[in-house]
This record gives sequence, structure tokens and C-alpha cells, in this order.
Amino acid sequence: MAGTTVFSAPFDDRTAWAAGRTSAYPEDGRNRADNKLDRIAPAYAPTPDGVFRARRADRGDWRTDLVSTEYAPGGFELLPGDELTATCLVHAQTGAWPALWTWGRDRDGGRPQPGHGEVDAFEYHGDNPAVLELTNHVRPAARYADGLITPGTPFRLGIVFGADSVDWSVDGATVFTDGVGVGRHWRAWIVVGISVSAGGYGHPPPAHDARELQWRCTDLSVRRPRRPAGPRRTGRESRHASPRGGMIAARVGRRGLQGPATMQVRPTRPVGPPRASPPPPPSETVPLT
Repeated sequence: MAGTTVFSAPFDDRTAWAAGRTSAYPEDGRNRADNKLDRIAPAYAPTPDGVFRARRADRGDWRTDLVSTEYAPGGFELLPGDELTATCLVHAQTGAWPALWTWGRDRDGGRPQPGHGEVDAFEYHGDNPAVLELTNHVRPAARYADGLITPGTPFRLGIVFGADSVDWSVDGATVFTDGVGVGRHWRAWIVVGISVSAGGYGHPPPAHDARELQWRCTDLSVRRPRRPAGPRRTGRESRHASPRGGMIAARVGRRGLQGPATMQVRPTRPVGPPRASPPPPPSETVPLT
């Protein structure tokens, strides 16, 4: 894709990524309503080289690593047409639920975006070791794609969030084109994490003696297509390096750098949308209801 890199930052860069925070989860950091044994918190973050871990705790909880651009000072948001790429490495561990996804801010008046702006670049369950779950919750469509990956072998994931079609690729080959897209007004934060299945949706929980689950994500970046020249505005969009070497889109106006290209307004916490259960047979394109 021709365009400009507008986001690329290591996961320990706290100007770009907030650890253990997303408005997709209740305030206590637990999400049992979505079949998850997770407990997220600012203390639970991936390693600098992108390993996301879930570690067994007490009372049935698992301390799970998660980062999001939502509460970070950079406040980066994806826009229609953006392309996200990342290298991923998953393992066939029962109960493990790696995911790379998006979550959108509420609209004026606290109204959520359609599907809360959620697009799953991928979800993975260790009990279906060769299946990637690719889902658009904004304009519902999904594919559970079998045979695309091998546990323990890295794969290159790509997703273009088109207004009229969201397109997924693995190792450079297109694997799903949903034909519905996210619309022209979509905007969403990036979320990367690992969850732990509680046993619903057809996926078993971890073995009783399992202590840690993990997966790895590296080289995550976002490219944005060059926009046609339009009416002159009072500010211009620029890219600036984060203190840790990443790149974050920002708005520069008459008074200089003014922060992220999108206002960082703390959203009203929505309730996470339910997910379909159980998953459909592999390699089917399934409209979601």
C-alpha cells in the first residue's frame, strides 16, 4: 500500500501505549461477561520484545497483559483506509486467547459507534490450532480461516480498514475480503492483548496445572494512504517521533504541536459486545447477527 507510516512504537513506549487499560473492559479490569478469566491492570504489560503473557493468579483470575492506544498520551486512532501490519507468533495452548483488535470512542452524547468500532484483526484459540478468527463487528461479517498458520511459526498479518471493505492478508496473500467495510466515519484505537477462556463459546479453559500462556507480536505499524489535496486548513497533519523511536500522527497548528490528530476525550465506558458462540465451522464466511 502506498502511503505514510503514521504509527510505529515499541510496546513499552508509554507515550504511545497505555498498559492494562481499555474502555472495552469494566472498571475493575475483569470481563467475565465475555467468557474471560482475565484481570487487566497497568502493572500487567507485555515484555519490551512483544511477548504477551497470561499468568495464573488466585480466585480463578489470570493476570493478562494488554496495551491500547486509547489512554496513552499520543491517543492514536485508526481511520478508514489505514493498513495495520504485524508479525505474530501463537502457540497451541488450551485456554489461550490472543487477539489484536480495535475499539472506538463513543459519539457525541455517549452514543457508541456501530459495533463499538470493533474489528478483530485476528483472534486465536489454542484448541483450534490452525484457525484465525477474522471479524468485522462494525458492519458484521466474519471468516474462521483454517490452515493459514502453524503454531510456533511466525506469520505476517495485514489488514486494511477500508470504508467499503475490510481486507485481511497473511504472509502477503489475501485471505478474506468482507465487502462491507467500516464506513467513512469510523475511528478506533488499537488494542493488543491475551485473554484466557472461561470455558464458554465452545473453547475449554486452561488445564488445571497450566501456570502461564503467551504469544508474541512484533513490528506493528500503521500506514495511511495519501489524501487528495483539499481546502486549506488552519492546521496540518504531521508525524513526529515518540521518545522511544516510534511514530505518532499529530496536529500542528499556529501554536505548534498540539497533541494527537484526534482529540483525546475519555469515553463513556460501554459494555463489551457479546461474541457469537459457538464458532462456526472453519473456512466459512459467516454474516454475524
